[in-house]
Amino acid sequence: MPEIKPNEIYTTEEARDFLKISDSTIKRFLKKGIIKAYKVGGRYRIWGSEILKLVSPELESKVYRVYKKVKDKTRRTIEDW
Repeated sequence: MPEIKPNEIYTTEEARDFLKISDSTIKRFLKKGIIKAYKVGGRYRIWGSEILKLVSPELESKVYRVYKKVKDKTRRTIEDW
């Protein structure tokens, strides 16, 4: 598999292949803004840096922090109940 270059522009098909996700998942990511993309001629174009953000360890640690925060808040709410 070729490497992802941050300054290259990729199609949704190429991004989907790099990330090994389904067509519906890439559409959902685009719709929710998880992947920022630009529409050119009716088709989405994605910067390589956006793809790299999804596979970076930084994103994983951010997700964990948010999950832990929600989990702790839920636990406190249940205890107060």
